[in-house]
Amino acid sequence: MSSHAAAGAIDHHHDPTTSTGIPHKKLLWWAFLASDCMFFGTLISTHLVYRINPPPGNHSPTQVFNIELTSFSTFILLMSSLLMALAVNAIQRGNIRSTRTMLLGTVVFGAIFLGCQVYEFEHFVHAQKMTISNSLFGSTFYTLTGTHGTHVAVGVLLLGLIYIRSFKPASGFTGGEMLKTFAHLLVFCVFAGVFFIEIVPGGIQLVLESVPLATFFAQNAKWLGLFAASCVGLWWFARSSARELDFGERNAIDVEAIGLYWHFVDIVWIIIFTAVYLLEYI
Repeated sequence: MSSHAAAGAIDHHHDPTTSTGIPHKKLLWWAFLASDCMFFGTLISTHLVYRINPPPGNHSPTQVFNIELTSFSTFILLMSSLLMALAVNAIQRGNIRSTRTMLLGTVVFGAIFLGCQVYEFEHFVHAQKMTISNSLFGSTFYTLTGTHGTHVAVGVLLLGLIYIRSFKPASGFTGGEMLKTFAHLLVFCVFAGVFFIEIVPGGIQLVLESVPLATFFAQNAKWLGLFAASCVGLWWFARSSARELDFGERNAIDVEAIGLYWHFVDIVWIIIFTAVYLLEYI
């Protein structure tokens, strides 16, 4: 009972040891996100300015975009924010198992978004012949959305590192546990990489281009097998351990900091989706 009482006394939103009352980690993240706001503001403004008076030879956005696919990826990214919020709530209550599940779910949704972007870019380049160098619209579009996609990829990596961090034992790593941690990280990278580079684009092609299911399985058999093996590996490493973990409610600020970054990336995408995609159809 005493441990639960002590855990309940943790204030996740106020730190009396700092002059501002805000935890230093959270304050630094807010400062970084403020600078990122100006960075994305510049990219979005540049794209919009050049769209007002497009030069000759520009591609027509409505003929290039697939608004249905982009709407789907937007929905997926917004749902990932819900999972991220649930992960923060779970770690604040000291529920490690639920935190891991929500973090992994956020990674999966982030990987789906990235996979949609990979498919979209490939389609724009090969089918629509729009590259970063053959039109001003392509230059501003790829720079803006590619920069955002990089932010999403960094967020997926950070979430993966927090997920792996949640398995650290309180008494330190033994040699075998250190090897197991590196193996866990490798499996996680394979899981995320195969998912958004091969599985998601292949699934989109299956739906949008009416590819036969048998053809999809035949073309992606090795990737599907590797993905299934990595899923089994993640389940294996996530089994409960008898040792006490060096991860709990006191680490909520770390998860919340990554959550701030992830929610910021989602908000930026809402602005990009509205300004770059939806305005073209008004």
